[in-house]
Amino acid sequence: MPLIHEPLRRVVALIRKESIQIIRDPSAILITVLLPILLLFLYGTGVSLDLDHLRIGLVMEDTAPDAQSFAKSLVDSRYFDVKIVRDRREVFEDLEAGRIRGFVVIPSYFSEFRRQPSKTAPIQVIADGSEPNTANFVQNYVQGAFSNWLSQEAISSDLKGLPLITAEPRFWYNETLESRYFLLSGSVAIIMTLIGTLLTALVVSREWERGTMEGLLSTPVGKWEIVGGKTIPYFFLGMISMAICVFVSTVFYGLPFRGSWLTLVFVSSCFLFCAVETGLYISLLSKIQIVACQISVMIGFLPAYILSGFLFEISSMPLWIQILTYFLPARYFVQSLQTLFLVGNVWDLLLKNSATMLLMAVALLFLISRKVAKRLNG
Repeated sequence: MPLIHEPLRRVVALIRKESIQIIRDPSAILITVLLPILLLFLYGTGVSLDLDHLRIGLVMEDTAPDAQSFAKSLVDSRYFDVKIVRDRREVFEDLEAGRIRGFVVIPSYFSEFRRQPSKTAPIQVIADGSEPNTANFVQNYVQGAFSNWLSQEAISSDLKGLPLITAEPRFWYNETLESRYFLLSGSVAIIMTLIGTLLTALVVSREWERGTMEGLLSTPVGKWEIVGGKTIPYFFLGMISMAICVFVSTVFYGLPFRGSWLTLVFVSSCFLFCAVETGLYISLLSKIQIVACQISVMIGFLPAYILSGFLFEISSMPLWIQILTYFLPARYFVQSLQTLFLVGNVWDLLLKNSATMLLMAVALLFLISRKVAKRLNG
C-alpha cells in the first residue's frame, strides 16, 4: 500500500505547489479572469457580421410615382442610409472616397417597363468591389428590397396574372440572425485555446529559465507525476475561465444555451486537456518564455482563429486546408459549443467530436511522455 500511495502523495504535493504558485502569480490571474472578459467584450460588442445602415447612393433618373414608391422603400429600410441624387456622376466621387458602398440607379425608362405587365422594371446596382463581402451585401439587400417592393405592389394593385403569394422565411436555431450569438459561442473556444495553451507554456518555461525545473527533475518524482502535477492545476484554471466566459455570454449578452450543462463540462474538459497538454509540450520544446509564447500563438491561437470555422467557413477553403483542419482540436470544440448554445444536445455530433478530442489528448500525452526525461538536460 505505501508503494501505491507514494506516487499519489507526490502528485498531490506538486498540485499544491503549482496552485500556490498560481495564486501568487498576478499574470495567471490576469490571463484567467480579465483576458476572457476583455475578449468577450470585443467579440460581443465590437465585432459584428451584421451590416445595418449601409451607406448607398440612389440615382433617380425617373421621378414618376412608381420610382418614388421604390425609392421610399429603400429610404425606409433599416439596412440603408440613402443619399438621393439625380445624376449618377454625383455619386462617383463618394464611391471612390469610400463614403458610400454602392449606388442604385432607377433608369429613366423605369415607369415605362412598369406599365407593361409582361416585363419587369430594371434597376442597376453598382457596388464597391474592393470589399467583396460588403459588395455582396449591397447587391443582395437591394435585390431583396426590390423583390419585396414588387410583391407589395402586386398585392396593393391586385394585378391580374401575378401570383399573390408571399414567402414567410423562418430561421431555426438563431431566429433573429444575430451574428453576435454565432461569434460569442465560437469565441469561447478561441479564448480557451489561448488560455490553456499560452498559460501552461509560459509558466513551465519560466521554471526552466529560473532553474527550478532542474531541481524538480533531481527528485524521485517520475515523469507521469510531473505531467499530472503540471496539467491538473491549469486544467482547473481553464475550467474557471470557461465558467466566466459562459456566465458573461449568457447573462450580459443574452446568448441562449439550449444544451446540457453536464455535456458542456464534459466537452470543455476534453478540449482543455488538449490545450493544456499542447502548452506543456511547447514548454518542453522551448525553455524560454518568449519563444514559448511565440510558438503558442503560431500553433495554438492563429490556427484556431482562422481554421476552426469560427469566422471563416471551412467548406469554402481549399481541399488541403480542409484536411488540415481535421487535426485541430479547436474545430471540434467550436462545432460543439455552437451546437450546445444554439441548437441543443445533438449527441451524434457531440460524442464524435469529444471522442476525437480525447484521441488527440492521448496522442499529446504520448509525445509528452517521450519528451519528458528525468535528467538535468530535460
